[in-house]
Amino acid sequence: MGIRLPSILLNAKQILKMQAISARNQSNVPKGHIVVYVGEIQRKRFVVPISYLKHPSFVDLLNRSEEEFGFCHPVGGLMIPCREDAFLNLAARLHRS
Repeated sequence: MGIRLPSILLNAKQILKMQAISARNQSNVPKGHIVVYVGEIQRKRFVVPISYLKHPSFVDLLNRSEEEFGFCHPVGGLMIPCREDAFLNLAARLHRS
């Protein structure tokens, strides 16, 4: 039995690369906000307040995201599978309330 060092190194490199991407993406996110990527094919980056997370309509989007992507979001932010215009409408409603 041997240790598979190359695969361990490969996994470590991938983890470090993802952390670097995440740190780069989060460097311009204000406190109290999160990054979400919205779109069905091409994703656009949005920075939204954390307070949106407790709204039932946003929770529905989070549940859809979990069903589609699980807990693996390799782009450095939460991916939400919906049309951009639908997300913008929801964000506008949440912003007004």
